[in-house]
Amino acid sequence: MVVRGLVYLVAVLIALWILIPIYLITIAAFSPKDVIYSWPKSLFPQTISLETLKFFVSAQYVLPSLRNSVVVALLTLVISLVIGAPAGYALARYIFRGKDIFRIMILSTRAFPIVILSIPLAVTFMKWGLYDNLISVAILHVAMALPTTILVTSSVFVGVSKELEEAATVFGCSRVQAFTRVALPLALPGLAASAIFTFVLSWNEVFAATILTLQNRTLPARLFIQLAASPLPFRFAGGFFILIPAITFMFFIRRYLFSLWGITLK
Repeated sequence: MVVRGLVYLVAVLIALWILIPIYLITIAAFSPKDVIYSWPKSLFPQTISLETLKFFVSAQYVLPSLRNSVVVALLTLVISLVIGAPAGYALARYIFRGKDIFRIMILSTRAFPIVILSIPLAVTFMKWGLYDNLISVAILHVAMALPTTILVTSSVFVGVSKELEEAATVFGCSRVQAFTRVALPLALPGLAASAIFTFVLSWNEVFAATILTLQNRTLPARLFIQLAASPLPFRFAGGFFILIPAITFMFFIRRYLFSLWGITLK
């Protein structure tokens, strides 16, 4: 009982550590400007206002940057899963020489600092005519997310019974059909976890997006450039706008995560 109580206590503390900043940013984003600058601060909003959010949305380049962030995150998500899911399936199902070394090599790519990738890629994209383009940012984000996507999906497909696929082939399915109709649906919870990681990584990434773009910046890159010269209401509204899409995305695919943990949503 004592151990279980400590586990629950740690879980509550971690949840509060995450939720309290989100709560404070949210109430500040929905507060008037004079309330934001007032002191002492109230933990519970006395006045709800869209003034701060309207001020942020009406700022120059904010809405285009928000759209750019959504486009880049979705491109990164789709490309990473299209490449990473089959690669993870191959690692889980096939035995070949150097398989373990190949896994380590995939993971080792995450050890390279982002600056090592960003600057040479910026020069390359300039030569290719892709500089200041959302495609270039998405490509770099895919390079950052793909190793984890491959390893996560590989672990997920290991947990899917191979006998089910063999039974599907007995009943007339090809290997591709057995993968798409049997293995892939059973692996959706794990793929959802990988999708959350990929989306949030791309959505929050700042450094590469700042280096690879000038005009077509993503929202985090735009806020990073403007943050030092921005008033306090702008910063709170910007933090809220960065939080909402990632939280919304996780909300819609939470059922797959709960399925991964054996929890069923009604």
